[in-house]
Amino acid sequence: MKKLLSLFLTAAMACSLAVTASAAEEPAAAASDPDLTGSIVILHTNDVHGGIAGYAQVAAQKQYYQKCGAYVLLFDAGDFIQGDPTVSASQGETAVELMNLAGYDAAALGNHEFDYGYDNLVKLSRTAKFPILSANTLYNGKTAFGDNKIFTAPNGTKIGVFGLETPETATKAHPGKIKGVTFPAGQEMFKIAQNQVNVLKSQGCERIVCLGHLGIDNESVGNRSIDLLNAVKGIDVFIDGHSHSDLEAIKAATGGTGKVGSTLLTSTGTKLASIGCIIMDKDSISVKSLPTAELTTSPDKVVAARAAAIQKQINDDYGTVFAKTTYELNGAKAPNGNRDGETNLGDLITDALVWGAKKNGEAVDAAVTNGGGIRATIKAGDITKKDVNTVLPFGNTLSIVKVTGAELLEALEASTYCTPDALGGFPQVSGIAFTVDTTKTYDAGSLYPDSTYHAPKSINRVTIQSVGGKTFDSKAVYTIATNDFMAAGGDTYYAFKTASANYDIGVPMDEVLMDYITTELKGVVGEAYAKPQGRITVVKAAAPAEEPAKPVTPPAVKPAEPAGDGGETSYTVVSGDCLWNISYHFYGAGAKFTRIASANGLKPPYLINIGQVLVIPAA
Repeated sequence: MKKLLSLFLTAAMACSLAVTASAAEEPAAAASDPDLTGSIVILHTNDVHGGIAGYAQVAAQKQYYQKCGAYVLLFDAGDFIQGDPTVSASQGETAVELMNLAGYDAAALGNHEFDYGYDNLVKLSRTAKFPILSANTLYNGKTAFGDNKIFTAPNGTKIGVFGLETPETATKAHPGKIKGVTFPAGQEMFKIAQNQVNVLKSQGCERIVCLGHLGIDNESVGNRSIDLLNAVKGIDVFIDGHSHSDLEAIKAATGGTGKVGSTLLTSTGTKLASIGCIIMDKDSISVKSLPTAELTTSPDKVVAARAAAIQKQINDDYGTVFAKTTYELNGAKAPNGNRDGETNLGDLITDALVWGAKKNGEAVDAAVTNGGGIRATIKAGDITKKDVNTVLPFGNTLSIVKVTGAELLEALEASTYCTPDALGGFPQVSGIAFTVDTTKTYDAGSLYPDSTYHAPKSINRVTIQSVGGKTFDSKAVYTIATNDFMAAGGDTYYAFKTASANYDIGVPMDEVLMDYITTELKGVVGEAYAKPQGRITVVKAAAPAEEPAKPVTPPAVKPAEPAGDGGETSYTVVSGDCLWNISYHFYGAGAKFTRIASANGLKPPYLINIGQVLVIPAA
């Protein structure tokens, strides 16, 4: 097997970053396997979400680097027990079984590890042959799992590893399934992380690695890996998850460096499309991504056989065709997906909730479900139970809430606070017509209890035109079909949790959807769901012209005014502005808005006001 050649060809074709103490290029490909004696290799995965076929290649890569003489560690950065029936049907047992076989050395927790409840996760942790690390996951105020682990290489080098969980788990997991569990956020999380670094260094660790499930998405601002690394010093490598980012996205978010301060930031997409690879030598650290499909190392036979057996069982149990769809049903996240706008699949699911509620004797006006709960696209053609279960993998049930018009308006305002940026809480609806004006700034009030989301201080982005075919009335009481997660206050829907009536019918959502398709639609999803039906209108700011003609009126974005030193400029906020757009104007990248926020002392949720003069640091 020409392992070295395949390895370096893979690395050349991969999206990769390499940072060494001397800033030298990686060595050219050799004709034989490399001698990695004395090197530390960390292989890592994140957001596997049921991509179990890839575990055999993960195991093979670990074995390969071991044969090359390296000390090899294999880590996961969370979201490994949920995704499709291969792992969700067993509530994560099959995922842990395969990770044991592949030889994982440690894993961080993702928010989806809590989908089946804290007690289930505790049970899984006892079957895992690797430690589960999360320094900011507390149960009754004490660390619920391990916080850190020290690994010692044969040459005596100590590698300290600690884990962090996204604080968003508090609202992304079903509140009823995580009672007693808390997830310190923001500055409190930063202090926990810095303490972990200090403790590990005091114990002689020469390399510090954080397994974090924080992500780089805008909806997570204040709790992202980037935010943490701007506050915490001493981490050599941060292995990230949550946002499903690949190295190219990491590079874009860090100004092309792949670093925040002196820390390398890395992530490797989702569903084992690639394997992350970190090579640590005495004076250098390099990171790269190995596309799984391009690796020529032979997959581990034991892991491959077990993964195939699990897949066959799921195919046998879930593979029966029960319906057809004439059109592809859009299950994408964003852009133009379920987290930033209306989709035909969102329409189908919420229509099914209305129908299912009425079938169970509930006279509902409308339905709302969270876009983040829709996890996959259904291609045109046959529909199987597996397809539906993959779209709706959480086991959520149909619930009913009775809210006033004002409470419904609050819920929609909160769940679209960062639109057009993606947000898991973005509402897919049936029986409701509403508009969200993204040119207006969200008026954030106090945090919802036990949440990372801010309640609206006022309603200024969302207007509701109608509910249940009638003109919207803020004083009317509406009966809304939803899912049990949202009814319990999940995502941004605290207004549902405090509703005057709130009860669970108990029928699984996937069953409601299948029943609706087979009974009401006669087994065919047809023309009615060819495209979104126009229930949601998202008003966006006009994109600036590439080369505008001589303006008759002042441009929408005021030109920068030189401040007179070092290239720094100032900018006066106008109507429709947000930090992301201002950053894009000055730097060509919205993700650099934190530079502006830092220069002006702005904290999450980064509110700005018309007429406010901002300092714009030099590019």
